[in-house]
Amino acid sequence: MPRRTAPDNAPRLATIRDVARRAGVSVATVSRILSGTYPSAPATRAKVLHAVRELDYVANAHARGLAGVRPKSVAIVVNSVVSPHYAHVAQGVQEEAARQGRLCIVGTTGGDPERELATIQLMRQEQAEAVILVGNIVADDAYRERMAHYARALAQAGSQLVLCGRPPLGPDVPAIVVEYENTVGAHAITSHLLSAGHRRILFLGRRTGYTTPDSRIAGYRAALAEHRVPHDPDLEADGTMERAEGHRMMRERLDRGPRDFTAVFAGNDLIAAGARDALRERGLRIPDDISMVGFDDLPPAADIDLTTVHVPHEELGRTAVRLAFASEKPAALHPVLLGTHIVVRDSVHRLRGG
Repeated sequence: MPRRTAPDNAPRLATIRDVARRAGVSVATVSRILSGTYPSAPATRAKVLHAVRELDYVANAHARGLAGVRPKSVAIVVNSVVSPHYAHVAQGVQEEAARQGRLCIVGTTGGDPERELATIQLMRQEQAEAVILVGNIVADDAYRERMAHYARALAQAGSQLVLCGRPPLGPDVPAIVVEYENTVGAHAITSHLLSAGHRRILFLGRRTGYTTPDSRIAGYRAALAEHRVPHDPDLEADGTMERAEGHRMMRERLDRGPRDFTAVFAGNDLIAAGARDALRERGLRIPDDISMVGFDDLPPAADIDLTTVHVPHEELGRTAVRLAFASEKPAALHPVLLGTHIVVRDSVHRLRGG
């Protein structure tokens, strides 16, 4: 196959040698000035940057920033673009970024903390004006220490770290936090079941140490205590927030023997859909035989007529972008909190006397 070549009339891109020649310095001097590692004389630095602008030299994003043509962009880092939760937050980020004339860069981590940190480093090198981290994590000391380091590194580079649906890092960490009423929503939806007369409520999706399920199970337990219903740890099933996990948790619970619960609080709507599949396989109907509620109000909640907690996912994304570029930033220890509310559909059966 013949090798492709550029057309004869295609403009030649400037090289670092062209910049060095125009500025009257060595290639090594240009490289060190553009990398920010060379304590050069102001006059030498000015000559190099002037040559960069004249020649429109773009070795990388860092060089573009030094040359005065920093790209206007926002980065959002999520576990997955397939999950409805992350997809809808990302949509909100994209909408607000576009409204402000900024590009939106999306990075995925697969839930791997090391990949997340590497992605943040890449976004820093690309000079994203804001980096928005979304979603459930294990907020241990190692995580907080590393996030604090990157928040400060981004700030020094003129960027802003925004934590979306994550807890604050501390009073001295330059990170904005946008959250929603996770625990409040879980308390409300559990109270909805309790008000319908249910006392044996199975919680699906406990995952100790992870911020999102921890917040939801805290609301569930608080509602039980408020209604003077004894907390039974055996009514909490461990699993991740995926449809297949909902099916597994429910199937395993039903395999244990006689059913000892009348209602289910699924940790999210995907878990609820999987649990519903397992119930239907055993000939059990919602809400006639089992009442069920979820959390998120995302697909497939409406499709399966599920009572759930509405989370303002797209508004979370829009708010994250707005706050990143606001003239006055919220205090590091005082997150901006968006409200949640119950969406009532036909998945809860009222028990007699409830």
